[in-house]
Amino acid sequence: MTAHDLSLEGFGIRLAPADPADAPAAWPLTDAELWRWMTTPWAESVEAYAARVAQQRQTPGLYAFTVRDAATGEVRGSTTFSEHVPAQKRVEIGTTWYGRAFQGGRTNPAAKLLLLAHAFDVWSVNRVALRCDARNERSARAIERLGATREGCLRRHRIAPDGSVGDTLYFSILREEWPAVRAGLERRLSE
Repeated sequence: MTAHDLSLEGFGIRLAPADPADAPAAWPLTDAELWRWMTTPWAESVEAYAARVAQQRQTPGLYAFTVRDAATGEVRGSTTFSEHVPAQKRVEIGTTWYGRAFQGGRTNPAAKLLLLAHAFDVWSVNRVALRCDARNERSARAIERLGATREGCLRRHRIAPDGSVGDTLYFSILREEWPAVRAGLERRLSE
């Protein structure tokens, strides 16, 4: 698989296919601490970030997006669809990060609403999974605030860039839960 052409827009943001050319605007929003709980090491330069995006574009079943302000085009972060298995009607949302100025605001609920709507309403999936390092309490709270259900913990499942071994928390949203999750996200975005 090569780069996808899926773009999603609404609620003041645009999810555009990630491109290595996004690196000069995206990379300065990252730092080693922001990347602490990811499974891949922090890209220590614009060139390394561009190489990571190029690799993502070649990964089967991965749809990497650059998250931008819809009006200005300003980069806010990145997110992905992964583990898309159409025959099993499932997909995962992950590898999400936002520059610090965009954390805790409207960006994440808006991006997740766009991704979830596409997954459930266009792809007709039965399940969307989300996960995070169990030590990343901020991400776990953000995922639960979306309306996802915590399913469990996979012990010693991931190795962080610093070499530490951590557990992975798994969450999901099921098709029958989607209407309530959608309503909750729309309510958050209307405030």
